[in-house]
Amino acid sequence: MAVPDTFVPACDRDELAETGRKLVSLDGRAIALFDHEGSVRAVANACPHMGFPLIEGTVDDGVLTCHWHHARFELSCGDTFDPWADDVLSYPVEIREGTVFVNPYPEPDEPPAVHWRNRLEDGLERNLRLVVAKAVIGLQDEGVPATDAIETGVRFGAQFRRDGWGPGLTILTAMANVLGDVEGDNAKRALYHGLIQVASDTSGEPPRFDQDAFEDVDADFDRLLSWFRESIEVRDPDGAERVLRTAIAAGYDDSDLAHMLGAAATDHRYLDTGHTLDFVNKAFESLDHIGWEHAEDVLPSLVRGLARADRAEESASWRRPIDLAGRLDDTFDELDQFVRFGRSRTWSKPEDVLETLLDDDPDAIIDVLVEAIREGATPEDLASLVAFAAGMRVAQFSTTNEFSDWNTVHHTFTYANAVHRLTRRTDATELYRGVFDAAINVYLDRFLNTPPAPLPTLDDGMNPDDALERLDHAFDMEGQVNNAGAAAAHFLDSGGDIETLRNELAAALLREDAGFHTYQALEAGFTQAVERPPEEARTLMVGVARYLAAHSPTRREREQTFTIAARLQRGEKIHETAADD
Repeated sequence: MAVPDTFVPACDRDELAETGRKLVSLDGRAIALFDHEGSVRAVANACPHMGFPLIEGTVDDGVLTCHWHHARFELSCGDTFDPWADDVLSYPVEIREGTVFVNPYPEPDEPPAVHWRNRLEDGLERNLRLVVAKAVIGLQDEGVPATDAIETGVRFGAQFRRDGWGPGLTILTAMANVLGDVEGDNAKRALYHGLIQVASDTSGEPPRFDQDAFEDVDADFDRLLSWFRESIEVRDPDGAERVLRTAIAAGYDDSDLAHMLGAAATDHRYLDTGHTLDFVNKAFESLDHIGWEHAEDVLPSLVRGLARADRAEESASWRRPIDLAGRLDDTFDELDQFVRFGRSRTWSKPEDVLETLLDDDPDAIIDVLVEAIREGATPEDLASLVAFAAGMRVAQFSTTNEFSDWNTVHHTFTYANAVHRLTRRTDATELYRGVFDAAINVYLDRFLNTPPAPLPTLDDGMNPDDALERLDHAFDMEGQVNNAGAAAAHFLDSGGDIETLRNELAAALLREDAGFHTYQALEAGFTQAVERPPEEARTLMVGVARYLAAHSPTRREREQTFTIAARLQRGEKIHETAADD
C-alpha cells in the first residue's frame, strides 16, 4: 500500500532564492522558510522562548537568531544553542520541479509528555522559571498526573542540595498538599510555585553524596533507633545516614521511620526554630504523594539538618529568666512513668485547658499537659490541642508588634502542626516532647498577643460574594490585615462554604511572590482546619487570611512569568501585547 504524500506546496523556489526568506501558512501552521547557503530550511515561525516571529530574525553561518531575546538555533534541525529557549520545530523540505514542498506534520522526535518531562528537568537544573512554567502547563495539558512533576521535583531537590531537605522541597510538598483545594489553572500554578522554589534552592549548590546502608540489615529496631539518636546527638550526619539507610533497607515502615526521625528531632528543644521537625514531617508527606519506594532517595536528605540544627535550650529565652528547658528535662525524666499510669484511662479535654495554654504561667502549662498524659491523653490528642492554641496566636497577632514578629508566631504554629501530623503517623512516646516544646513556645509568644487582636464578631448578614470581594480587595492593598480576617470570617458566617474560602485564599497566595513562611502558613492553616468544629476552623481561616494580607501585595513577578507561559501554550502572540497590559 502506497504511503500518502504529506508534503504540500509552499512557494516558488526561485522566488524564495530572490528574497531569502518567506512566511507561509500551511494547514494553519505559520512556517518560516529560509534560503541559506544554497539549501531551503523550514522552521516554526514562533520562537519557542516567547513566540517572537523568527521570520524577522537573522540568519548567518547556519545560525538563526531571534531578535527579541537573541535565542540562537541551528537552522538545519532547529536545535537551540540556549537551553532556556527550547528547540524550534523544523519541517522536512523537498524541491519538486522548481517548487518548495514542506511536510507540515513531521514525526515528533519524542511524545509531548516526554518532551515536557525533559524540559522540567532542564528548568530545575538551570533554575529557569519560564521553562518550569511551560513544562508544568504542558504536562498538565497532556493529562500527566501531578504526582509525576512532584516526584521529579522531590527527587531532584533531595539529590542536588548538599545540605539536604530545605525550604524549596517544603514549599513543593505544601503545594502538593493543597492541590485538592484549588481549581482550574491554580493547580498548575501550585506545582509551578513549588518547583521553582526547588530550582532556586538547588541553584549553584553542590550535590549530596549518599552513604551506604550497613551490610547487616537484620539489626533490631531499638538498636538502630539508639544508634541513630546517638549519631545525631554527637552531630555525626554520616553515621546517622548509614543507620537510617539500614532501617529503610530492613523494611521498617513509615511509622517506625517517623519514630526514629521524630525521636531524634525532639531529643533537643525546638530545633532551628521548629524548621527541623517541620522538614521531617514534610519529607514524610512528600513520600505519601510520590510513593514510599522512594524513601531511600528522600529521607536521608534530612540527616544533615538534624545533626547541625541549633538547639533551643542553648538560647537565652529558654533559660532566662525561667529555666524552661530545665523544667522540661525534669518532666521528661518521668515521661515514661506518666504514660504507664495513663495507659488504661480515657482522657476528656477539660473546658479551661485552652485558656491555660494561652496564659502566662509555664508551670501551669506543663502541669496540665502532664495531668492529661496521666489521664490517658495520646500524643495526637495533645498535639491537636496545642496546634490550635498556636493557631490562635496567629489569628490574634497584634499588628502593634514589629513586622518580623509574624515569623515568631508562625514558627510555633507550623512546628505544632508538624508535631500533630507526625503523631498521626506514630504514637511514639518521644513525640510528647514535641507537644511540650510547642506549648512552651505558645507561652513564649504571649507578648505578641498583647493586646490580642479581637477575633471578628459574628456577622451572618453579609452576602458571601461581597465578603469574597472584600477579601480579594484586602490582598491588593497594604495594611489590610484585620479587614482580611473579618472578610474571611464573615464569608463563613454568611453561609459560605469553607472549600470555596480555601480556594480563594490559595488563589491569593499563588498570585504573589510569596516567601517561604507564607506558603507554610497557608498549608498549615488548611491542614489544621480539617476535621475541626466550625468555630475552630473559622479561627484558623482568620489566621491564614491575616497572615496572607500582612505579606501582600508583592510585585507578582512569578505570576507574570506563569501568565506568559500559559499564553504561549495557547498560541497567543506575546510580542504584540502592549508592555503595560
